[in-house]
Amino acid sequence: QVQLTESGGGSVQAGGSLRLSCTVSGTGTYGRAVMGWFRQSPGKGREGVACIYPGGHTRYSESVTGRFTISEDRGARSLYLQMNNLKPDDTAIYYCASDRCFDWQGVFDYWGEGTQVTVDS
Repeated sequence: QVQLTESGGGSVQAGGSLRLSCTVSGTGTYGRAVMGWFRQSPGKGREGVACIYPGGHTRYSESVTGRFTISEDRGARSLYLQMNNLKPDDTAIYYCASDRCFDWQGVFDYWGEGTQVTVDS
C-alpha cells in the first residue's frame, strides 16, 4: 500500500510564496513513476499543475509556468512544489499523485488527501 501525504499549505497574501511537500510511504514504485501536483478549487474540476519524470523532465500548466517549480528528492521519497508570486486564482486544494501527469495515468495511481492553499488579494 502506498500513501502520499501533503503538507505546507496555508494562507498567504497575493505575491507571496509557499512550498508544498509530499512524502511517499509504504511499498511502491516511487523512483520509477512520474509524480504530479494537481489542484481543485470550488466549482472547478481538478487540473494538473506540474509533473516530474524519473529522469527529471518537468511539465507545467500554462497558468503556473514561471511561477511554480516542481522538484523531488527520490532518496527521501519526497516531492515538492515551490510556488512564488501567488495569485488569488491559485487558491485551491493541492494534491500530489503518483503515476500521473496531467491527463496521463499509469497503473500505480495513488493520491494524497490534499492541502489547502488560500491566496488573499
